[in-house]
Amino acid sequence: MPGFAALPTPVLSSAGVAYVHYLSFMICFGALVLERRLIRPNPSKQDATLMVITDVVYGLAALALLGSGILRVLHFGQGSAFYTENPLFWWKVGLYLSVGGLSLYPTITYILWAIPLRKGEAPQVSEALAKRLGWILNIELAGFAAIPLLATLMARGVGLPGGAG
Repeated sequence: MPGFAALPTPVLSSAGVAYVHYLSFMICFGALVLERRLIRPNPSKQDATLMVITDVVYGLAALALLGSGILRVLHFGQGSAFYTENPLFWWKVGLYLSVGGLSLYPTITYILWAIPLRKGEAPQVSEALAKRLGWILNIELAGFAAIPLLATLMARGVGLPGGAG
């Protein structure tokens, strides 16, 4: 496309990193929605396999989200001071890390499902475990849904001294 060729390399780099950041966020959120939709007691072998694959996609997207976020703060955003001096940035980072920490329980659970799945069997999932995983996924979804709110406020200077708030 002739329009892209005319853009300076820094603009393309910045846009590319931002795109990876936004796309990774959407993939993370979509994966969590799919996991939440699939969780149930004694899932079929097909559903359990799909949940394991979805969790791997979620993990890879979360790493891409983190990496692109770090690149945006250090090289492609509004300058590291804009972010690090804003308490909303730290709330956003804390929320991301909290959701990530919370996701360890489902991930470890799905890793354990690999044992029966490799034998061609569906994992045994109790009603209590399915309910617990459902609650964790609900909390993760709520946390992830709050991150863009913090980001949009932060981008408008809310939280900065002399900013909008």
